[in-house]
Amino acid sequence: MDMDIDDTSRAKDEEKKATQIVVILVGAPGSGKSTFCEHVMRSSSRPWVRVCQDTINNGKSGTKVQCLMSAVNALNLGKSVFIDRCNLEREQRADFVKLGGPQVDVHALVLDLPAKLCISRSVKRTGHEGNLQGGKAAAVINRMLQKKELPMLSEGFSRITLCQNENDVQSALDTYSGLGPLDTLPHGSFGQKKPDAKIQLGIMRFLKKVEVPSNVEAKASSTPDSVPPQITKEKNCCPKGQENASSSSDTDGEVVKGTENLVGGSLGQNCSSSDVPILAFASISTSDFQFNNEKASDIIIEKVEEFMNKLGNARLVLVDLTHRSRILSLVRAKAAEKNINPKKFFTFVGDITRLYTEGGLRCNVIANAANWRLKPGGGGVNAAIFSAAGPALEVATKELAKSLSPGTAVVVPLPSTSPLCTREGVTHVIHVLGPNMNPHRPNCLDVDYVKGCEILRKAYTSLFEGFLSVVRSQEKLPKGSNEEPSISQEQFEDAHRNYVSAWQSKAGSVNADNEKIGIRTAKAWGSWAQSLYHIAMHPEKHKNYLLEISDDVVVLNDLYPKAQKHLLVMARYDGLDCLADVRKEHLQILKTMHAVGLKWAEKFLNEDASLVFRLGYHSAPSMRQLHLHVISQDFNSKHLKHKKHWNSFNTPFFRDSVDVLEEISNHSKAAIKDYDSLLSMELRCHRCRSAHPNIPRLKSHISNCRAPFPPTLLQDGRLVSAPSKTGNP
Repeated sequence: MDMDIDDTSRAKDEEKKATQIVVILVGAPGSGKSTFCEHVMRSSSRPWVRVCQDTINNGKSGTKVQCLMSAVNALNLGKSVFIDRCNLEREQRADFVKLGGPQVDVHALVLDLPAKLCISRSVKRTGHEGNLQGGKAAAVINRMLQKKELPMLSEGFSRITLCQNENDVQSALDTYSGLGPLDTLPHGSFGQKKPDAKIQLGIMRFLKKVEVPSNVEAKASSTPDSVPPQITKEKNCCPKGQENASSSSDTDGEVVKGTENLVGGSLGQNCSSSDVPILAFASISTSDFQFNNEKASDIIIEKVEEFMNKLGNARLVLVDLTHRSRILSLVRAKAAEKNINPKKFFTFVGDITRLYTEGGLRCNVIANAANWRLKPGGGGVNAAIFSAAGPALEVATKELAKSLSPGTAVVVPLPSTSPLCTREGVTHVIHVLGPNMNPHRPNCLDVDYVKGCEILRKAYTSLFEGFLSVVRSQEKLPKGSNEEPSISQEQFEDAHRNYVSAWQSKAGSVNADNEKIGIRTAKAWGSWAQSLYHIAMHPEKHKNYLLEISDDVVVLNDLYPKAQKHLLVMARYDGLDCLADVRKEHLQILKTMHAVGLKWAEKFLNEDASLVFRLGYHSAPSMRQLHLHVISQDFNSKHLKHKKHWNSFNTPFFRDSVDVLEEISNHSKAAIKDYDSLLSMELRCHRCRSAHPNIPRLKSHISNCRAPFPPTLLQDGRLVSAPSKTGNP
């Protein structure tokens, strides 16, 4: 009998299918990607295949498609895969991320080592597979690093490991080398402090005099400031007052074998779109209020199941600070037993006040395990959220409620001035109060779990219903509907009233010469700023006010035009939020937008030959989705009311389409101007450049001004006019 049991157990073990791993290496030439792969493959008991584009074509350089095919073949054979390419840009990684699935985890391993180290290695090496060696390597590495986009979980990765020094690399080597055939790794970001970090500073200053390897080393030693200081590997972050939320990890981001994976496998499949409404909530009452974890996990699963069919395209995520969290472990196991849809509900390890900036997970609503007074302080999640949101949350809360009863919740819209809104993209906080089993806290139930469970059920019901009310109000999602949200005419008009509103978050990006050229592209767009995006992605829902719909663009009148004729030509391209996102691979879509804009300008000119048009982009638009302005130069409009309105079209803040096309073609990106100073410039006539004290005086002047346009506008087709006016509009 014992033998039969052993044989059955062994057979089940053999049938158990291991989770395969695709590791996408991200790093400049010389960062050590190939060396890393070779080391792991020599020492690991897990079967690995290295896919290298430099050698994919019978030992010679091949194509991305060949790499994808090779990776698929390896996965079909049950092997795990290293993707050994630079993969520095999101677009270069996207197709490889799609290799993930229920039995395939996709990891990013980022070798973000100092530029001078990568260059030094590259220029000295010989016999490189891709023939990138010697003096030419320095310029190539510089060019590639300027395009670097650090991976984010929202791309579809289940795990990201950032290595910024040799110790980090060694730790990652130990982790992957030690993986057995059936081992898995915990999901999340490890070592990554700033998911939207840009290029390393001052690379060109380091490179300018590079000629031969010895010069490279000499230059590197003489410019210690050319690369930013090393960032140490991030530890599990615990906000002040939140220390008792769960036991903290002592692993400093290192992998603990046997740690349970997140519900649903690939996190990226769960949170790939920033437009999907997501509620992040910590377990109610299990920390400071000392509610039994086993009972609490049963109630969480019960209530999640109850609300599954009501969520539409919205999602729920249970958050705690550490992989060792007891409540996360219990909920994961019970969710798997119940076959709860992992795309609708999953767990996440991180600080609930920094889910986006530290974990790449954008949640528009977060739950606060509040105290009955709805006051800051006390400790745990409550103290952390009030602290992160700033005074704006307390003020907004007071306007809605003074206190909270156990089992109830209150939904508080978060003011746009709150750091949680501008930094994390949180639009609402839901305060919820659960039952208390801690004798040192008010309203203790003295271990009355019959009443306690009843209150906790009511608390989760109130929380989830509050979240659904936010979803319906923000997206006009009908109750029980699974359809994509549409934007009403009223919502669209409300959005445009904020047309020239300055971005809440601004940060300079740095070019190769250490000059400030731009702004942060990882902007947390408010709900009002999403209107154009929804129109571009779902034009069939907005046919009543669209002038043209094609596969590439849509055209509509600006609802608050700043001139007699003012159109928007929008790209129907997901991921192009603004001009800062545009790269050379997007050149064709920009050419299409320009051609469509010209067509409409010419149409208007046939109707009124006195008009003159400019086509261009705002350096920093207040609304998401790349759009080209086609605007007549009369500026005769009641909607042109403020200095920012005028300066957004009549300073270098407005980038002419012809200039943008040339810059993208020659430099792979457009120059983004310092918009704060430009929008606050004095008012000057766009023809004669005379100064005026206010908008009424300026409007009075331009209605009569017949001066020729400045010479710069008369060149290279920046102005579009009727044929007889080409020489002097």
